[in-house]
Amino acid sequence: MCGITGWVAYARDLTCEQATVEAMTATMRERGPDAGATWLAQHAALGHRRLAVIDIEGGAQPMTADTPDGQVVLTYSGEVYNFVELREELRRRGHAFRTAGDTEVVLRAYLEWGDALVDRLNGMYAFAIWDARAERLLLVRDRLGVKPLYLYRTADGVLFGSEPKAILANPLAKRRVGLTGLRELFAYSKNIGEAVWAGMRELKPGRLAIMDRSGLRERTYWRLEARPHEDDVETTSAHIRELLDDIMRRQLVSDVPQCVLLSGGLDSSALTGLAAQHLNPLRTFAVDFVGQTDNFTANVLQDSPDAPFVKDVAEHVGTDHTDIVLDHSTLADPQVRAAAVGARDIPIGLGDMDNSLYLLSKAVREHSTVAISGESADEVFGGYWWFHDPGVQHGNLPPWVSGPGGKQSVGRPLLRKELRDQLDIETFLKDSYAAIRAESPVLPGEDPHQRRMRQICYAHLTRFLPYMLDRKDRMSMAVGLEVRVPFCDYRLVEYVFNAPWAMQTHDGREKSLLRSAVRDVIPRSVLERRKSPYPSTQELKYVMALQEQVEELLNDRSNPTFNIIDADWAREIVSREPGSLNRVDRLFTERLLDIAAWLAAHRLELHLT
Repeated sequence: MCGITGWVAYARDLTCEQATVEAMTATMRERGPDAGATWLAQHAALGHRRLAVIDIEGGAQPMTADTPDGQVVLTYSGEVYNFVELREELRRRGHAFRTAGDTEVVLRAYLEWGDALVDRLNGMYAFAIWDARAERLLLVRDRLGVKPLYLYRTADGVLFGSEPKAILANPLAKRRVGLTGLRELFAYSKNIGEAVWAGMRELKPGRLAIMDRSGLRERTYWRLEARPHEDDVETTSAHIRELLDDIMRRQLVSDVPQCVLLSGGLDSSALTGLAAQHLNPLRTFAVDFVGQTDNFTANVLQDSPDAPFVKDVAEHVGTDHTDIVLDHSTLADPQVRAAAVGARDIPIGLGDMDNSLYLLSKAVREHSTVAISGESADEVFGGYWWFHDPGVQHGNLPPWVSGPGGKQSVGRPLLRKELRDQLDIETFLKDSYAAIRAESPVLPGEDPHQRRMRQICYAHLTRFLPYMLDRKDRMSMAVGLEVRVPFCDYRLVEYVFNAPWAMQTHDGREKSLLRSAVRDVIPRSVLERRKSPYPSTQELKYVMALQEQVEELLNDRSNPTFNIIDADWAREIVSREPGSLNRVDRLFTERLLDIAAWLAAHRLELHLT
């Protein structure tokens, strides 16, 4: 796993821009702590920071291949899980390899198949190939968007990077945010391809972009399609298990220590059980909070603490397990918040859940370089509660907006009223969701309920999942930890997406097909456990620390945070008893502090008209 960046300019000589390209590359030192390098030619410059995972000694980048007509150069981030098969096929076609990793396989695959290489890759990746033979840049992002890739058009070319900070290190990129960007921040709904920064956007998942002298153009090489599903429940569950076994075998290839992130829920427990068939001993890590188990209070989202279930799985599988236990003062530390917001480049996070994920990743990185995560199982298998709520199913807002911070507070009381009126978040969300439903593939003759559920699944896989994947990538890569997400294998996603909703809920519960497929590798306690979200601290001292920090901001009348945030609302939050703040109040308080940290880190231009 790595960080990539680059610059293509047809009206200037980039060999004179070494310092700028190095500055762009240096912003991703945390993504690639093991090595860094740049490659420059007249009209193209590429940068790379490396986290060495496979072929530690080889695989240096940018990687070049000489041809009779010019060089072909690759800067690559990610993992291609079928690289062994591809390497053997390329060898049969006459290619010689000087390294043992997947990077050279991607480069040689381009030399053999050109842009059509994208149809042969299975993995998580974002990469750029400069082909000097045609003075042409190819940019590619994986099918589900596990790895990020941002673009910024210039007058004579394009800037790109794994993260916005790489692009913003170039003087041509303006640190400007307008109303469109602010809607992205406050809508809790990923508008695919958009970035908060004006002039910047993401390359969409499953797409490639080509930059040459005629301009920038894109095409989709993969999308979800509606197909008939002929298998019965038993056959479907068996095939899912076959896919998961193959996925785990491929994703556990590594030349560095690896582990599983274990929460005690169905998803991570299933991966733990499957991974144990390949790794012995298997290390697992879980996040917990001081006093959480003893003082836990059930709520609408979480009816039990994680720790007892984590213990059951670790004992059942026989893992070498470690709990990362965090206290309220560490979670509330402004430096931790600044690091988490800085990792994401924007204040679009989930408060203490982001802070704890950052701290968990940092602790895990002391022992492992690669971690397996159950991220995306809820989107793939229909795990969230709102999938199963008839009122949400027939609503006109994105289903996830029904949760805390969503529908009940769509007016966003934390924002200044004039800004709330300008953003009109509710209309934005309704229009966005209508467009998603219209875009969703369906089969002719599907009954209305099946059609609606397919649209809801599609919305999650194409809008909500990218939001969650971006969070996991940023928090982990900020400390040089590679996180792999087996449930994002496109073969699994395609297969489950086309299983009828009645089959996906055949036992009357969420994630029925996953539960059936892995019941032999997890303890009964987890098999019967209700869906539980990523944990959040219940410590009132954490809430008190938030209130104190907001009060400090209010005492600074010149703080730019209150160009966005309603100061009266902030004063009201500070004046209340900590125990009276509900989940929405706390989430918005954390968002206020995230915005303050963001504005403190950037000299940006806010365009609020």
